Amino acid sequence: MPRTFDPVVIAVVVAGVSMGAFIDLRTRRVPNALTIGLAGLGFALAGLGTAGLSIPAAAGGFVVGMLLMLPGHLLGATGAGDVKLMAALGTLLGPVGIATAFTYAAIAGGVLAGIIAIQRRRLRFTVVRTAALVRTGGANVADIEAPSSNNRFAYAPAIAIGACLAAFGM
Repeated sequence: MPRTFDPVVIAVVVAGVSMGAFIDLRTRRVPNALTIGLAGLGFALAGLGTAGLSIPAAAGGFVVGMLLMLPGHLLGATGAGDVKLMAALGTLLGPVGIATAFTYAAIAGGVLAGIIAIQRRRLRFTVVRTAALVRTGGANVADIEAPSSNNRFAYAPAIAIGACLAAFGM
């Protein structure tokens, strides 16, 4: 039986990722104040026993969220704010919930990347560079991050989609 979340947790997740996505789209940053606030609230709600998460489960969700996003950051595919946002959400969703959110976010991110590459008329370039990034373990990060490559985009909206789907138990 899937775990159901407390409406307060759902509201915090939706509000938090909505703010994160909006700010990321406008500034290309996810502010530390938001991620620290979400993590603190997640631990506080766990301490109160909200949605059946214990403090160790919230901490486990934090670690799982961070570890799932860290490789993408180290390869240059995501920013540090995205890693911190996913870790903070882990305190609200727990280890299994954040793994689910990560899976949905990866799918949403792939779809968004494809749409953006098509809009920028850079689909072939993006696919070739992404394959090289994976194949070389990140050796072409500088090439991908060059302003002339025009292939970066805000990832918090993908995280928002994944976290909301996971929070609603989908």
